[in-house]
Amino acid sequence: MTLGQEFHIAGNWFIIHFTENNGMAFGLQFAGGYGKLALSLFRIFAVGFLGWYIFRLAKSKTAFGVIFCFSLILAGAMGNIIDSALYGSLFSESTYFDVARFLPAEGGYSTFLHGKVVDMFYFPILEGNYPQWLPFLGGDHFIFFRPVFNVADSAITCGVLSLLIFQRQFFNTPKENSDGNKEEVKEDSSSEASDNILAADKYLKNS
Repeated sequence: MTLGQEFHIAGNWFIIHFTENNGMAFGLQFAGGYGKLALSLFRIFAVGFLGWYIFRLAKSKTAFGVIFCFSLILAGAMGNIIDSALYGSLFSESTYFDVARFLPAEGGYSTFLHGKVVDMFYFPILEGNYPQWLPFLGGDHFIFFRPVFNVADSAITCGVLSLLIFQRQFFNTPKENSDGNKEEVKEDSSSEASDNILAADKYLKNS
């Protein structure tokens, strides 16, 4: 596919739109080659730390949901790292007129860790103009949802949102444990009371 080429899967609601992202989410980026290198190194460091953290969670027998969410984030981050690390070395540059070629004779369009990330999912579900009475944006054109993203971005987003939505279930102490403790306390107190009653009865009989 050439840069910007589209395939409409479900009308204007679900579109495969080929684009390349040179930086972070929503096209943000650090300037220059050193900025791109710094971003790639930061991603590698973040993935290493996240892998270590998931290992610690697994050893401490953390809830499966927490480990699963962090694993989604890790998988998405690794996908984007692999894309940015290798894509530029393996393919020629994509343009609006030329399709990228795999393993071109002249080499890839970029060096290791300096490649772009391929995005393809586009969901412009709503499109229109802001009402005129709205301050600053009145009359401007809008599209929802405008960003183009990939599978790795989806994994990261789903992992983060799941942690936020289900944080009470993931991080609160289960009710079963608290109820169990209470029951144990009740059993202990009841047995102690019965022992006192038996001792008092025995004392009265002996007296």
